[in-house]
Amino acid sequence: MNNRGNRTVMITFLAALVVMSLLAANVFYVAIVKKHFRSGTDLSAYADSANTIRQIEKAIRGNIYTNDGTIIAEDNRTYNIVCILAEDRLSVEGEIAYVQDKEKTATELSRILRTDKNTILGYLNQDVWQTELGTAGRNLSESTRNEIMALGLPGIEFTDSIQRVYPLGTFASNLIGFAQSDETGSTIGRMGTELYLDTYLRGDDGYRIYQADKNGYILPGMKEETKSAENGNNVYTTLDQEIQEALEESFLMTQQQFHAERIWGAVMEIDTGKILGWGQYPSFDPNMLDITDYNNYGAQLPYEPGSTLKSVTWAAAINEGVYDGTEMVDANIYYYSWDDERNPHRADYGSEHPITNASGNRFGMIDYDHGLMYSSNVVAATIQTELIGSNKNLEYLKKFGFFQAVKTDGMPEETGYLNFTWPADKIAISYGQGSTVTMLQMLQAYSAIFGDGTMKRPYYVESIRDSYDNNRILYQAEVRETGNPITEETAKQVQEILYRTVNEEDGTAKYYRIPECEFIGKTGTTQVSINGSYMSGYTIASLMSALPADDPKVIVYYCFEAPYNPNAHVHTEPVQNLLRKTAMRLGYANVLNGETAAPEEEVPEEQTLVEDETIERTAGEMPNLINHSLTYAGQKLAHLNGETTVFGNGATIIDQYPSPGVPINGGKIFLLTDTNSFIMPDMTGWTRKDVTGLWQVTQFGFKLHGEGVVVSQNIDPGTMISRGTEIEVEFE
Repeated sequence: MNNRGNRTVMITFLAALVVMSLLAANVFYVAIVKKHFRSGTDLSAYADSANTIRQIEKAIRGNIYTNDGTIIAEDNRTYNIVCILAEDRLSVEGEIAYVQDKEKTATELSRILRTDKNTILGYLNQDVWQTELGTAGRNLSESTRNEIMALGLPGIEFTDSIQRVYPLGTFASNLIGFAQSDETGSTIGRMGTELYLDTYLRGDDGYRIYQADKNGYILPGMKEETKSAENGNNVYTTLDQEIQEALEESFLMTQQQFHAERIWGAVMEIDTGKILGWGQYPSFDPNMLDITDYNNYGAQLPYEPGSTLKSVTWAAAINEGVYDGTEMVDANIYYYSWDDERNPHRADYGSEHPITNASGNRFGMIDYDHGLMYSSNVVAATIQTELIGSNKNLEYLKKFGFFQAVKTDGMPEETGYLNFTWPADKIAISYGQGSTVTMLQMLQAYSAIFGDGTMKRPYYVESIRDSYDNNRILYQAEVRETGNPITEETAKQVQEILYRTVNEEDGTAKYYRIPECEFIGKTGTTQVSINGSYMSGYTIASLMSALPADDPKVIVYYCFEAPYNPNAHVHTEPVQNLLRKTAMRLGYANVLNGETAAPEEEVPEEQTLVEDETIERTAGEMPNLINHSLTYAGQKLAHLNGETTVFGNGATIIDQYPSPGVPINGGKIFLLTDTNSFIMPDMTGWTRKDVTGLWQVTQFGFKLHGEGVVVSQNIDPGTMISRGTEIEVEFE
């Protein structure tokens, strides 16, 4: 047994020695002779480090989707044909490695590429090492490449590239952003979601390291190292394609109608904070990169919100238990002074520091609820100084999340500027001026007002998923409560006032109403603040709304910056377009037999102001008639000593001259019911003041010549004139 065992050990040892000797001989042979020991292949070409080749396999970037799976952004891998023409290109095991049969190759390729055979043949007959086939052979799809490869044509090879594309074009482009190739050929996020979530979307490139001869051929058995590319993850947003497209359609309508410089808006679920639409104008097409502004207006554009912020002032008073909506308050002019701590308070009539309503309107004695419905700066200032105090007003603004970052899905954002040092700053904040906010903050704050008093953080990234396994979720959004600034009872009370603001005849948002669905809302108009001063002649008009009115589910917020137009809240077709399509998309529209039906309502007949000549007329103050019917106006003007003229065929007064509160004792009163056309009056004998009053109320173009009273006009009395007509008047 021992001798047999010793022999076994000896045989094993000798076998191992032989193998080791052969390996050593192979290494010696390769090192000295530079030939592969087994095959005899010349390895001198492999000895140089230049023959160690590293190929990168590019990872595919993850897709970005809408909430229903429509692709917003994706990588397209395309292929270019390369034809090897050199006949001396070495082959492996006798295989042809160049285009030998040019006629057949041109015939087959022309069929698949749908191009002229002779054109391809012209490329193949060149005296060059290799060639491409022009535009016909570039940016081929994977299916086209596979069809060509299946033919097994010698000498036909492919190079590939990856291009980031955006099938929906401008769709939410300042939110989605764009990605493009860097110097290494990798696609990198440069802006927006593509940048914020780049680490999730990018993926990890693979590689292949091997040794090859000078012709690029690999000898079997030589060293090779590979690592597969790992594609990026997919991002699913909350954006609804139909709502987003309606939002962007409304932007274009607004730009055309008002020549707006900037427009921004959003649609958001109230209970969740889920953003269904988010956009701005001007935007850009990420396929073209025609970018004029890299800022995301909704998060990076602080602005004075104007009257839409008044809802917070009213909510604060209601929540503090000091508010009686039926109590009467003077809504003409508010004069204020301040204490040693610069807190404003009411001052004597005629003080040097007055607060007035927009357009100088004097509403007289109204109740507090109507103060919000009429969007009265005077009543807002009264609530702040006499019911809650300026510091309490600020406390609630901060509870509602203003002047703080919202922190939505990585968006870069501004927090707005709080201007609360001087008495004028403090009182101005009660009606939405002097300090700046962002749309993101407004959405978060109003989720409490339109909801149950609890704020929800807005978000637009629903989930991030593994591109290889859609069921593997790397991130899933959750509803995040960010505060409880008011009680549910307070929220409901504010909602009731905002319902009246839209749906009653004297509410400032009445022109936004749509037949499909009742909603609640608040209008806003403010000047454009730039570096501490206001831009002359420009305003920001906005609507903050929620629908349906009886159980608000979704916020629709819309703002635009444009040259001042007194009828910005009258010609509301662009916003109505968004409201209607949102209501229909989400199932809130009234539907009858498959068709949208308008709520039953009386269609107003054309009205004319009727004056009773038997009534004795006396001096008095001009009442506020805007948003009222002509019948109502006739009643209010019945005892005033003035000559009233109605311009336009509308049923509701949209502007007036003189302004509310102006003393009336004779003279002319103009009521405007249509901004597009009116019948030209006979102005013979009118004073210059009378004509400028007509100019002011209609906003038509006038040219005035001379002084005195009117002696001639270029438009005959009784002529129907439309906007754009220039009216020339001669005085003597």
